[in-house]
Amino acid sequence: MRLSSLIPATLLAFSSLVIAADAESDVISLTSDNFEKSVKKEDLMLVEFFAPWCGHCKALAPHYEEAATTLKEKNIKLAKVDCVDQADLCQSHGVQGYPTLKVFRNGTPTDYNGPRKADGIVSYMVKQSLPAVNDVGANHDEFVKSDKLVVVAYAKKDEPVTKEFAEVAQKNRDDYLFGHVTDADVTAAAGVTPPQIVVYRTFDDERTEYPLPAKGAKARELEEWIQELSIPVIDEVNGENYGLYASSEKPLAYLFIDRTQENFQEQIDAIRPIAKEFKGKMNFVWIDAVKFADHGKALNLHEAKWPAFVIQDVKKQLKYPMSQGEQVTPTNVQDWVERYLKKELKPELKSEPIPESQDEPVFVLVGKQFDEVVFDDSKDVFLELYASWCGHCKRLKPTWDQLGEHFAPIKDRVTIAKMEAQQNDLPPSAPFRVAGFPTLKFKPAGSKEFIDYEGDRSLESLVSFVEENAKNDLTFPPPTEKVETEGDGKQAPISSENATEGGKHDEL
Repeated sequence: MRLSSLIPATLLAFSSLVIAADAESDVISLTSDNFEKSVKKEDLMLVEFFAPWCGHCKALAPHYEEAATTLKEKNIKLAKVDCVDQADLCQSHGVQGYPTLKVFRNGTPTDYNGPRKADGIVSYMVKQSLPAVNDVGANHDEFVKSDKLVVVAYAKKDEPVTKEFAEVAQKNRDDYLFGHVTDADVTAAAGVTPPQIVVYRTFDDERTEYPLPAKGAKARELEEWIQELSIPVIDEVNGENYGLYASSEKPLAYLFIDRTQENFQEQIDAIRPIAKEFKGKMNFVWIDAVKFADHGKALNLHEAKWPAFVIQDVKKQLKYPMSQGEQVTPTNVQDWVERYLKKELKPELKSEPIPESQDEPVFVLVGKQFDEVVFDDSKDVFLELYASWCGHCKRLKPTWDQLGEHFAPIKDRVTIAKMEAQQNDLPPSAPFRVAGFPTLKFKPAGSKEFIDYEGDRSLESLVSFVEENAKNDLTFPPPTEKVETEGDGKQAPISSENATEGGKHDEL
């Protein structure tokens, strides 16, 4: 049966408009019939694998379309594949989530690791179209303004720094644009004494020369210097650039502001001199407090009162919010930053109240008790860090409860515990941070080390893991008649079957 016979005429009319719109689009639609031929004939092509129902795909669509129009002038094509209609094609390219973007070079794919906004996509793909290091001559002035950050080496081809520069360029070609000038007249016109490395930016200081003698520069030193200059003195933080700040591992100072306030730009400008003073020691950002109110809560800002100021230790995930009872003035911010760097501030740790009783088979841990319970040297401790919304955590719960029931007879030696990691912060004493849910950590009795559990999540495997790593004697007391009474809610046997009704518990 033809599909059109099932569709009312009005919908067919509307669909014809959509098809016409697609025909005018600069994004090429690919199917299994034309995919291989299309990607193989292009030196460079970006392909989006999407699903029509996907919210992230819908958010990307206008940016992808705009980028396609811009890049068309540079003969770089953007394409898309509907993975609902072309499921087999998407599966053959290992698509596991939407949207998935891949860069194809004459049919050979690599993962796209760039931004998801139009200008970012354009910048990334232009870099992909160029060699790692571009020879720059008469086009010098145009080249140094062609991206947000451009790095140029002014040196002879046989200079040692040229080799070091090429190594940095090859490694960072996705992120920055690199050029090489050998012409003496071009170098002189740029006001440079060779050998020299210069970073050109469209933000902050437009031109910055390498501060040490470039003749002896090493690749690692150059890379660190460029990466430091890639971070503005203060900038808006969002999903596009957060990774840049996280990877630097420097403390991150947030200015939460309400963009609807008329003086919001003045609030940013007031903090800029402080951000510039502490550049290199701390990164400063501003964030839309209304749009990202939940992020404020995650950083332990308890009131929707703006502006607000928080310092986050990115590496240890510790938070230092300035009291929202204080005004966010340059003087107060300067004082807060200086006290942080002098280690005079204590992190604010979020914690749920300590439970009045422990009625579950698993010990319900909260932040206030972490050190007391987890670092109890007399016990082996197996801890699950979970999030209430996490599907994997919900599926693990019955098994984790059974694990608690199994070791209940020797709970004076073994603690099976769980902590809601989004409602309770890890203290500074914890030598690890949570990167995903659930996270399972085992601390042997008398040890300060934590062992990651990476096995399957069956009860048998979890019990075996405890038995292999525990320092305490795990000999169980002899069974009593009461333990064998059906339905009394005591120790459950190790079994792949469900626990008895008496051993079931509702989630908090």
